[in-house]
Amino acid sequence: MSDIALYYFYETATLGSMRLASDKIGVAVSSISRQIAQLEERFGARLLERGRRSIKLTEAGKLAYEFQKGQIADREVLMSRIQELRQIKAGRVDLAVGEGFLGRSFTEIIESFHKKHEGINVVVTTGTTSDIEALVLQDDVHLGLILHVSTEPKLRTRASVAQPLMIVCTPDHPYAKLERPTLADLIQYPICLPPKGFRMRQILHDAEQRAQIWLEPTLTTNSLQVMRDIAKSGSMLTLLPRISVLSELAEGSLVGLHLMDTKLEDTTISMIHRLGRQLDGAPAKLLTLLEARFKTWAEEQSA
Repeated sequence: MSDIALYYFYETATLGSMRLASDKIGVAVSSISRQIAQLEERFGARLLERGRRSIKLTEAGKLAYEFQKGQIADREVLMSRIQELRQIKAGRVDLAVGEGFLGRSFTEIIESFHKKHEGINVVVTTGTTSDIEALVLQDDVHLGLILHVSTEPKLRTRASVAQPLMIVCTPDHPYAKLERPTLADLIQYPICLPPKGFRMRQILHDAEQRAQIWLEPTLTTNSLQVMRDIAKSGSMLTLLPRISVLSELAEGSLVGLHLMDTKLEDTTISMIHRLGRQLDGAPAKLLTLLEARFKTWAEEQSA
């Protein structure tokens, strides 16, 4: 089916004559007549009843006319939506994050983005580092945020910043009042730690080996949210990267303490996307905002 033939037919039916259609389109009446005849031959049905002064649509012609009218409307909607995307008024961003990012500092980023781009839908999925890397590799999400430095060659680390591991507790906890808190001091208090397979636990284990001091957690959990909440309750200490408690540190509900006798290796937070994937529109806007926030975190860390 020829798009040109349908266009000529639609204009003829709309204007009521081939002569008027010829004047509007700028082609000869004979060309319009020939295209419509070929269209009728293709359909196997007459589309127009030709009279002396005007034309009328047959039943088949009415169907063809409504079809073309719908096509034109759909194209207009498509162009309008593409224009909205180009102006970042609509779209969708899929983001996968590690649980350590979840908290008020993260939701503030999303809220700030939404205020500037109200028409954009942001979809956030949580998972482990391996889950997030797989989602990014399969293009199920545009961006991933992980508490790790990825070694996957098909992933690009767009931004990264070191984050210190800290002993976290409430300001009125006895441990927070020590002038020079040490690893040995931790033995005296209940502590919540991640499982041994977690990178944070491995870093702590290296420190324990160097000091020949072994901690026995009162509570073990793979949920950083539980670790954060148990520390805020005041009943236990915990070990978290700074990124996980940014808002709590800022408001003063938690404090982060560095061990004076044993330097804990920093963790690294990274923003990743699939190597070679071009991000534009809404994902590019969120990428820019996150890159700026990573820069802020790096400046705060070096201050």
